[in-house]
Amino acid sequence: MHHRFIRGVAAAALLLVAGAVSAQDFSAQRLSDEIRIISADDFQGRYPGTEGEKKTLDWLQAQYEAMGMEPGGPDGQWLQVIDLKRLTPKGQPTLIWSGAMPQGRALIAGADFTLRAMNDAAAGEVIDAPVVFAGYGIHAPERGWDDYGDLDVTGAVVLVVAGEPDGELFNGPYATNYQSAAYKADEAKRRGAVAVLTVIDGDAGAAAWRRETGGATRTRTLTPGSAELTLSGAVNRDIAAEMGVNLATLKPRLQTGDFRAFPLDVRITASAEETVEILRTHNLLARITGSERPNEAIIYSAHWDHVGVNENAAGDDKIFNGAWDNASGTIGVVEMARQLKAAPAPKRSIVFAHMAAEEMGLLGAYAYVADPVYPLETTVADINIDMLPLSGPTKDVPIFGKGQNSLEDDLQALAEKEGRYVSDDGQPQQNFYYRSDHFPFARAGVPALMPWHGVDWVEGGREAGLAAWKAKFGADYHRPSDEWSADWDLRSAVENLTLLYRLGLELANGDEWPTWKPTSEFGQVRDRSAAARR
Repeated sequence: MHHRFIRGVAAAALLLVAGAVSAQDFSAQRLSDEIRIISADDFQGRYPGTEGEKKTLDWLQAQYEAMGMEPGGPDGQWLQVIDLKRLTPKGQPTLIWSGAMPQGRALIAGADFTLRAMNDAAAGEVIDAPVVFAGYGIHAPERGWDDYGDLDVTGAVVLVVAGEPDGELFNGPYATNYQSAAYKADEAKRRGAVAVLTVIDGDAGAAAWRRETGGATRTRTLTPGSAELTLSGAVNRDIAAEMGVNLATLKPRLQTGDFRAFPLDVRITASAEETVEILRTHNLLARITGSERPNEAIIYSAHWDHVGVNENAAGDDKIFNGAWDNASGTIGVVEMARQLKAAPAPKRSIVFAHMAAEEMGLLGAYAYVADPVYPLETTVADINIDMLPLSGPTKDVPIFGKGQNSLEDDLQALAEKEGRYVSDDGQPQQNFYYRSDHFPFARAGVPALMPWHGVDWVEGGREAGLAAWKAKFGADYHRPSDEWSADWDLRSAVENLTLLYRLGLELANGDEWPTWKPTSEFGQVRDRSAAARR
């Protein structure tokens, strides 16, 4: 059972925190002024690797230097260099399977299968590899679920079904991490597999298969720290049936938890190759070093990037300024740092991390987690800010991933003092929990919190607040119209930043560790490093 993390803290420390909290003063006007600066046209949409990146990082560094902040990156630097590997298919992939047909069957790329070599070598080949079917490919001990069972898949090509089982065991309408291709690749790799093929439930003419093949030849960026499989791709339902996986027959079994992986009477020979382009970008980190336990860190994160300039965009405006997404969150972290720097020195370190390439797939955060400056096992929490709320005061404080970890309970205790309450994001169809920079931390076991936009307005209630949010999101999200406006109402942003400030200070001056809840898929990851926190 989780205990409130301020229990057991010395009375003097509590007084220190109380004094620091009362001293904070987030300014809606300063937030607005600074958002205006880094979302202006001359920042060119802050795309990684461009002059817009340089202007953004130069501006951020200047702010932190003026505060007297310490560089927080590797080797005492402000910047963490990230070289992103961009991969584009080179020629056609090949896949031949053999089994009951001794001569083998060469499949047709696009019609029958897709295949990529998404690895550092940018090439992959398997020769006469055994094939197993592992259902959804999920091992979820906290849910009593294990598709693999005792089957050894070392050296095998693993077939898995896309998605995850239906029902409340897997969070009902809210997806879990287990549905993601990245998780399934990690699990298969951990067990010794060389390749993963996802079975798409549709024939060669189905919409689901067309979506799969439509993206199969696009340039993709290799996610830092991802599973180094030799090959990954997909087959359609008919090809899977030829290999011995009849989805119509197997699907009911896949939902019960009683299914176990089994070998197929099939072997695969396949290959793919990629061309490589390197995109260099950077995270920027600043820190306040803890006075007593500097190796224990609380991270406030936000992504500085947006999607740049698109000359093919409709209309005259080609610049995607990204004022809301995510100049607002970037400035939220800057102002958090300004307030915390003015407070008494915390016992634990506090890091302010501006992540690169979030819009390309959370890649700056994944790069940090793959090569952390501060050990993940003694990283207390990540508090992520992506798109500050733009409204008057709200009663609710929605978060992504409600029910995941004890940070939400600590936030709830703080919110209650202000007559507010913590809720879920209310939009399970959006899969928001997997779409911002907190998620790579969560996936690595670090308790992470991502607040969102309140819609239960103090003046007007939920009906007015939800309608206004939907209108704003629909009009401006990832559009050139996402520009700064002098009439933005940032009162709710100030409310939320104040709560996150108090949460961070309690963490920084406490000595307990936030925990994952028993039903969270990330608890098992955190448990592997428990000894480092004793």
